[in-house]
Amino acid sequence: MELCSDLRRQHIVGGTTLALLLLWLVRRDFDSGLSYHFIGMTAVTLLRDWPLALLVGFLAQLGMLALGRQDLAALGVNGVLLVLIPVWLNESCALLVERRQPRNLFVYIFCSGFFAAALAALLCIGAGFAVLWIDGLFPMPPWLGGGLAICGW
Repeated sequence: MELCSDLRRQHIVGGTTLALLLLWLVRRDFDSGLSYHFIGMTAVTLLRDWPLALLVGFLAQLGMLALGRQDLAALGVNGVLLVLIPVWLNESCALLVERRQPRNLFVYIFCSGFFAAALAALLCIGAGFAVLWIDGLFPMPPWLGGGLAICGW
């Protein structure tokens, strides 16, 4: 409710949404249908806290949908992969660092910023790859196919 009554906060959310939308528009699309772009949710989570980060990510996804850069059918999966997982991971890392209360600013920057962003990117890539592989939309590379068959997959 605080967002509805505070005009300043509405402008902050709108500006953050626009910045995230522009960041998501800078991407590389491949012939296979995959695309690569910066997630950007680490910065949004650390700057705006997790509830507003979820809102900003959802609004940016609606912007991508309105521009025709995302399908309506993929809104839920992309919301989980590109918004929910990074926000959850970044908030968890930030809470862990705040609980430890490091005396060094660089420890906070590296653990809450760089490490959390890299971990979120790896988790999103792995989860996205798993979703595409399980759904059968993206075949397993031949050099990985034999190894997974040995594991019983």
